This record gives sequence, structure tokens and C-alpha cells, in this order.
Amino acid sequence: MFDVLDLQDAVDALADRFRAMPQSRLLGAVEGHRSRAAAALALARELAATAQLVEFGPAGPPREIPEAGAFAVGDQLAVAGHDLVAALGPLEPQARIATRDGAHRTAADLLAEAVAAVGAVSVSCS
Repeated sequence: MFDVLDLQDAVDALADRFRAMPQSRLLGAVEGHRSRAAAALALARELAATAQLVEFGPAGPPREIPEAGAFAVGDQLAVAGHDLVAALGPLEPQARIATRDGAHRTAADLLAEAVAAVGAVSVSCS
């Protein structure tokens, strides 16, 4: 079991920002995405895919979070992030996770990548 609180805190803070964001900001374009809401949804989908990989392995494509509108992305991000926290939490940092491309990653690497991804969206959507 290892510390996943950095991811949980980062996801919670970013999800709260999106929940409080006015429509004009949610729908405003940011680099690489048609809107801040689209950037948050892409991040939620990435976190969800990683959680599914950890929980169920690499067999089959991940189930994708649906587009539920700009006002839902904060909640979608929180759920996906918390799912990943729950999946990684019981593991040892050096636990090896098989990826869809046949490689293996450690739980610590997946955690670090998730924290970095949340940070990147936080900066690009500020």
C-alpha cells in the first residue's frame, strides 16, 4: 500500500475548480482542446482508462466516460480520479501493471503520470 493522497488532493482541487467555473470559462478554448470542459473530460477519460487497466488488466478496450455536458465534467473528473486512487491505493509502489501495448509499468509510475496529467490540465485551464 502506498500514498496516493497527492493524486486525490490534486483531483479534488481541480474538480472543484471545474464545478465552480462559469459556462463562459468552461466553453472557452484552451491549447489542444476545443474547450476547458473538453480538456477536463479528456483527463477524466485518461484517469478512468488507467484505473481500469490497474483493476482489470489490459484485455479489451477501456470503457469510455460519456460526454455529459460542460457542467458535468467536474463530477466526472472527481469520479475517475477517485476510481484511480482506489485502484492504486492497495498496491505496493513497485507493483508491475501490464499495459495495453504489452509493456509493464509500476504503480508508482502510473501514479506519477496521473498527478502530472492533472497538474498539466490545471495549468492549461487556469
